[in-house]
Amino acid sequence: MQRRARTLLAIAAVALLLTGCAGSAGTEDNGAEDTGTAGSAAAGAPAIDGSITVFAAASLQGTFTELAHRFQDAHPGAEVSLTFAGSSDLVTQIVEGAPADVLASADARSMQRVADEGLLVAPTADFATNILQLAIPADNPAGIASLEDAARPGMKTVVCAVRVPCGAAAAAVVEAAGVDLTPVSEESSVTDVLGKVASGEADAGLVYVTDVRAAGDAVRGIDIAEAGVAVNTYPIAHLARSAEAVTAEAFVDFVLGPEGSSVLQAAGFGAP
Repeated sequence: MQRRARTLLAIAAVALLLTGCAGSAGTEDNGAEDTGTAGSAAAGAPAIDGSITVFAAASLQGTFTELAHRFQDAHPGAEVSLTFAGSSDLVTQIVEGAPADVLASADARSMQRVADEGLLVAPTADFATNILQLAIPADNPAGIASLEDAARPGMKTVVCAVRVPCGAAAAAVVEAAGVDLTPVSEESSVTDVLGKVASGEADAGLVYVTDVRAAGDAVRGIDIAEAGVAVNTYPIAHLARSAEAVTAEAFVDFVLGPEGSSVLQAAGFGAP
């Protein structure tokens, strides 16, 4: 009996030992699988780094400069270079081969030119709207109080060229208002119009409400009742020639996201 008892105890001990080893091996295997899965996920996640070039409409200069800084803060390995100009000029540069990763234009027509050339990765997304306002110098030496005043003989009023979005909008607003406006110059970007007004070189200029706000005390803005006939909608897209596709797409998403919307709305842009 004692020998049988000892034998049973020995068998039980061996069984317990084997169970423990199997459990330990299983734990190690599971751990190795979990680590490998996590490692594969981390390794498979595309890195948001490298340098991208963003072409943006001139009216986006203040907001996109801030958004670029915020994006770089969120992704320390990324660098965003910005180029600002009239949308039509930016499109011409892109079509002619200028290296760019993202385009943000001030109208759909300009973006469509890029799409027609097959240079977009995906459909565009609208991210903001804007309307025109009459800008006058802070001291308003010409005594302008309306669009009609800006059209008086002898008034030095400037607008954007009709080929750029702010110029097309200005033409629509002036027509809707029934005003016979003869500008003394037509500029290639809204910032050029604003610059002439702020410096006193012009008595008035048609610019976006966001430009008046960004200029601070340098100019004053006068609302135009007919401004609603020409609401500019801003689209953004990732360009097909981009060498940093992941980072370019991440920047587009950033602009479209809550932080981008917050910065744009604070600058006076409307929702798309």
